[in-house]
Amino acid sequence: MADSVSPEVRSRIMARVKSKGMKPEMRVRRLLHSLGYRYRLHRPDLPGRPDLVFPSRRKVIFVNGCFWHRHASCDRVRIPAANRAYWLAKLERNQARDIRNIALLEKNDWAVITIWECQLQDISATTNRLLTFLEQPGTGHI
Repeated sequence: MADSVSPEVRSRIMARVKSKGMKPEMRVRRLLHSLGYRYRLHRPDLPGRPDLVFPSRRKVIFVNGCFWHRHASCDRVRIPAANRAYWLAKLERNQARDIRNIALLEKNDWAVITIWECQLQDISATTNRLLTFLEQPGTGHI
């Protein structure tokens, strides 16, 4: 199936996709700030440049878009019909990179949590999950 827009329009659309400061990330940032937590953003010295870093707690938070990181249990994840092979390869590389970065962080004693875009629909559950993560001792991936 051919793309519904011209290559020039598709290029402009894709160029507008940002990696920082998107709505899901901003919601998590505002939520944690309102709860009194302070954090660092996108530390380039850590694998994967986590969205939020809590250095004194050795904890990091990734806020992932369901499509771009292929959230396994989400309706938002569907492979575009146009150029399917390209998208499958790209999204699989994203997943492999995420797994690698989390493993590196955990190897260096950082605790990691991933908040998915779709989970922000239930802000109460997300808040509880974040509070539990930030207040519990230890490392690992949640």
